[in-house]
Amino acid sequence: MAIEFIGGATTRRTTGVPALPPPDLAGLPAVTQALAARAAAHDRDATFPTEGFALVHRAGLLTATVAARHGGPGAGLGDTVRILRALGAGDPAVALVTAMTLFTHAAEARNPGWPPAAYAELLDASAAGPALVNSLRVEPELGSPVRGGLPATTARRDGDDWLLTGRKIYSTGAVGLSRMLVFARTDEDPVRVGTFVVRAQSPGLTVERTWDHVGLRASGSDDVVLDSVPVPGGDVIGLAEPGDIPGARPDPWTAAWNALGLTALYLGVAGAARDWLTGFLHDRVPTALGAPLATLERFRTAVGEIDAALFGADTLVETLAARVDDGDRGAAERAGTVKVLATRAAIGAVEQAVALTGNHGLTRANPLQRHYRDMLCARVHTPQDDSVLAATGRTALAHALDRRSTPKGD
Repeated sequence: MAIEFIGGATTRRTTGVPALPPPDLAGLPAVTQALAARAAAHDRDATFPTEGFALVHRAGLLTATVAARHGGPGAGLGDTVRILRALGAGDPAVALVTAMTLFTHAAEARNPGWPPAAYAELLDASAAGPALVNSLRVEPELGSPVRGGLPATTARRDGDDWLLTGRKIYSTGAVGLSRMLVFARTDEDPVRVGTFVVRAQSPGLTVERTWDHVGLRASGSDDVVLDSVPVPGGDVIGLAEPGDIPGARPDPWTAAWNALGLTALYLGVAGAARDWLTGFLHDRVPTALGAPLATLERFRTAVGEIDAALFGADTLVETLAARVDDGDRGAAERAGTVKVLATRAAIGAVEQAVALTGNHGLTRANPLQRHYRDMLCARVHTPQDDSVLAATGRTALAHALDRRSTPKGD
């Protein structure tokens, strides 16, 4: 079933630098609480949390990473990690689409690639209200392009414009996006690949409700169908002949932002699960015990293990994010490894919470089952564990050979 877009309409810049709302980092706990109040209902009904994005916009969080030269705060990865952890604790669906928008602005701040007029329009829309952005790259046959392969989505010339035709799947936030960054190939010879800036409500653009997932049910990660969707001729980012990997694996800085930002989001989910668990253990008073479960040593020890695991994961992500902000390329290149370690710790912590609470933890009336389902999505995001560990193993084995071939001193 096709559904109507709720993303912001295109605006035209009429003034200079837009007035973007300043980010209210001190107000993050209140934002978390407000998002959490509606998260269960959106999860149950698989409805897009429009009011959550309005809240995040008013708090200045959607545009926190816009560069100072564009009138933004220019927030780094450290602040972004803090924002996404807080949003993830409230509603991870809101956090995920916010993450994609923040990553888009951060990438433009680091390495300008947008057509200036198109980005100026996006900033004007962002000043007026929530202007959500995401990259649409995954296709039914292609899968994720970071593993190689040309997209089936095709752009053909029509006068000065491009016309895009194809289908994108798992398009997070699709119905609420203001801009879709569509990865496509041209019909030229030789073929070129690039990212086409598609505006919401463009003719020929529809969203099909296909997202029926165990976790992140409110994220609206539906299919996007493009039927000769017009794109202005200049509104293309990085159009070039494909290399060995047409999907263009991200540079270390972009990869680090994605890996650490999304990991922080799921640490927020795990933190919410821990907080519910500790409240449950204080409130639960079995008749045979005559005291809260929190008084039993085995529960104290288990909670200690959960809290220690999350503290370690949080510290690891925050520390590496600070090093990335300082320009440490080596830290950026190890962000995938941190994602593996931290998400495994977070998933394990929530699994342990479920095991401790039994039927209570899996009861729909309690949020722990929702946190558990949402946590399972942490494994899906690029870079996935197998890619990270294979690359880490290759590097370690190559270093071993280097050490063997290096002559030892007398």
